[in-house]
Amino acid sequence: MSDLTGKTVVVTGASKGIGAAIAKSLGASGANVVAHYATDRSGAAGAVSDIPEDRHTLIQADFANPVEADAFWSKAKEWKGRVDVLVANAAIMRIGGGVDAPDSEWDDVWDEALRVNVLAPARLMRNAVRSFETQGGGIIICLSSWAANRGASNPDSIAYAASKAAISAAAKTIARAYATRNILTYLVSPGVVRTRMSEDFAASHGGEEAITAGLQMKEWVPPEDLGELVAFLATGKVRHLSGATIDVNGASYVR
Repeated sequence: MSDLTGKTVVVTGASKGIGAAIAKSLGASGANVVAHYATDRSGAAGAVSDIPEDRHTLIQADFANPVEADAFWSKAKEWKGRVDVLVANAAIMRIGGGVDAPDSEWDDVWDEALRVNVLAPARLMRNAVRSFETQGGGIIICLSSWAANRGASNPDSIAYAASKAAISAAAKTIARAYATRNILTYLVSPGVVRTRMSEDFAASHGGEEAITAGLQMKEWVPPEDLGELVAFLATGKVRHLSGATIDVNGASYVR
């Protein structure tokens, strides 16, 4: 198990799915965990319920308004006096707004995807870099998607795929620009993970059996796998992995 004793880690979107699994794994590794949530406080509380009270806190922010990311970061920093690791996980995926959608739906889906999936995490990463520079370093772990690299198979997910590609490019830029300042940046690119988001996607794309049939392992990625991976990356043990995109898809997409 990774040892993160004394490290303060921010996890966005910690109320369910991948974020909840990450928060649990970080807590089990000894980290102080800042669990972000937008509306589901009970979900975030459940994710950190096994972590001692002095090692976790819940902070709300609605990233549909990207400016809230600044206030969120300030509160996270204030809790323990510093943040050592940012896990930028929170994202939305609306099934709709494809090429054939009405203009109003297209505009709404793209606007929301860009605000929540790009502008808000970009502001968080900006705040993180500024904080890390003053404290001698830190780590950013950005949750991407294989859709950012290969595109989405469903045209109704075009905005989601594009937004994930955009924030991935931002994270890579930070990795390159701040490599000499002890700021490490990793990208984790999952395939089909057992989350509500993926289940909703499957329902709109032929059902779970159809999705599973296209996977080499014939199974979805357990969120716990990503939790363990993120906990390891948060240790910063392999510094020269900074800038890398780590694919987690059971050999279904090999580059």
